[in-house]
Amino acid sequence: MHKSVKIGIGAIAILLVAIALYIFYTFDPETQPLFPQCPFLLVTGHECPGCGSQRAIHSLLHLNIGAALRYNAFMLLALPYIFVGIYLEYFGGKKRHPRIEKFFFGRWSAIIVLVVIIAYWILRNIL
Repeated sequence: MHKSVKIGIGAIAILLVAIALYIFYTFDPETQPLFPQCPFLLVTGHECPGCGSQRAIHSLLHLNIGAALRYNAFMLLALPYIFVGIYLEYFGGKKRHPRIEKFFFGRWSAIIVLVVIIAYWILRNIL
């Protein structure tokens, strides 16, 4: 892929993220019909691992970390992991830090992340 295409895709991605953040900051997912409800929750009555993420993002953007943790602690705690992945994938981190990539995104890491997500899913519906 040519460098100019990568730059264009990056610019579009940054614009879309900025728009999404503006929407999440401006509109409260708890009160606005703009945001979809979780289909898993609607069908089963149980929360999925992502339930509350929209409200958590809204709270986090308003610097209400306590509310963000109550809505979806896993999503909030996963943000650094997500940011490391974005850095490695899109900002040349793979070449600069191959051991970090292998540690955070290797086969065993994927299995551990999956187990943690499933454990969170079960525990949030039991407790």
